[in-house]
Amino acid sequence: MFAIAEIAGKQHKVQKGDILKVEKLKDSKEGDKVKVDKVLLKSDSGKTDIGTPYVSGSAVELTVKAHGKHDKIKVFKKKPKKRYERTYGHRQHYTEIEITAVK
Repeated sequence: MFAIAEIAGKQHKVQKGDILKVEKLKDSKEGDKVKVDKVLLKSDSGKTDIGTPYVSGSAVELTVKAHGKHDKIKVFKKKPKKRYERTYGHRQHYTEIEITAVK
C-alpha cells in the first residue's frame, strides 16, 4: 500500500516504514506523532482511489525523528565588466520523519 500525501506543502510518495527529510514542520518536537489528512492518491493491492482534491477518510500517520539542516549550498553571482562578485551560502532546515501508517 502506498499513498501520495501533501506534507509541509510538498507532495511525497509514502509507504509504511519510509524515512523522509521534508521541509521543517513547525510546532513539532522530536517524538511527536502527526496525522496528515491531505492524501491525494491511495493505492492498495490494485485498487486506486484518486481524490478531488483529497481522498476522504484517508490519512497518513508519521513520527518526527529529528530536526536538522542540509549541507551548505554555495551561491556565486558575477556581473562581467562591472567588478561585481558576491558569494554566499544557504542551509535549509528539515525535519526527518518516519511513516508509521497509511490509512
